[in-house]
Amino acid sequence: MSSGLPTIIAVPRLVYCFARGRPKGPRANSMPHLAAPSAVKTELLEAARARWDALLAGHPDLAPAVELQRRLLSLVIEQADAIARGRLPRLSLPPRYLAAKLGRGVPVFAGEPIPIPVPQLAPMLVALCRELAEGGAGEAADHIREKIESGDIDAGSLLVASLSRDQHAIRAGAVHRGLAPDLVWLIAELAVSPFAHALQRSLFAQAVAPDHPLAAALAAWNHGYCAACGSWPALAEVAGGHRVLRCSFCANAWELSTYACVYCGDDGEGFVTAAPERPGEETRTDRRVEVCSACGGYLKAIDVAALSPFPLLAIADMESMSLDMAAMERGYGRPPLKEFAKMG
Repeated sequence: MSSGLPTIIAVPRLVYCFARGRPKGPRANSMPHLAAPSAVKTELLEAARARWDALLAGHPDLAPAVELQRRLLSLVIEQADAIARGRLPRLSLPPRYLAAKLGRGVPVFAGEPIPIPVPQLAPMLVALCRELAEGGAGEAADHIREKIESGDIDAGSLLVASLSRDQHAIRAGAVHRGLAPDLVWLIAELAVSPFAHALQRSLFAQAVAPDHPLAAALAAWNHGYCAACGSWPALAEVAGGHRVLRCSFCANAWELSTYACVYCGDDGEGFVTAAPERPGEETRTDRRVEVCSACGGYLKAIDVAALSPFPLLAIADMESMSLDMAAMERGYGRPPLKEFAKMG
């Protein structure tokens, strides 16, 4: 089927295709919430190295970006390992209370006074700034580091704002100090994401028992944003015919009961799936982009043999950058995060 869009030079043409195994309408055997795989530090580093090597073999021009990602994810993996070997804070979040929140469409983290291990996470903010400065962010990253080290930016407040997904607070604080808002957001997100991931797994592990209050609430979750933190998915991993949304922050995994736009829920003629077509190459339908004319959003969908463990979703994101380019060149984008501060 023709895309109806003009071909753009140097950008893959979008060819509409049918999402295999995902007919529109309700699906009886959907899996609303899944336990994504976990792995120990050595396994994660080995798997990451193999994927980076494969990526570089086909795209040697990405060497600087891959090297920066390697350095950043190495810090994240180290932090995730330290958190896994420690103890998470005890939270006063009764399962029935969380189930009621989910029933209202409110993620479990939203509005909760979750104690963050600031002494453990704060040094990572500085380490990430240093790696980003050396990797190309230069003075912009150095200025953020200086503000954190001087106390002008309170590390605890920054980490709390990131866990709360408070884009407005982080942006306002960055602009007030003359810092790059997107870079501040990235640094805080990378620093606190191992804690968010561990917390999400700990809370949702209870839902394994079918009679647990959270089990029914998660089974009924049919929103495009994460049931744990409220973030949008980074992409969808399609495994065994199941379109599994993967949270861009805590790596939660869940499936919608219908094949529709994750942002606005539209499943009409304006919601289509396309694969990039390159001249002289066979179209790869194992890597697709879902685009929605109703809201202008897009989501990448990648066929995989198994779901990616945290934090290797970032590598999958880099592996499929051509899909981002194809979608954004045609005016599609990702909406801002939803706000839940007054809905907890």
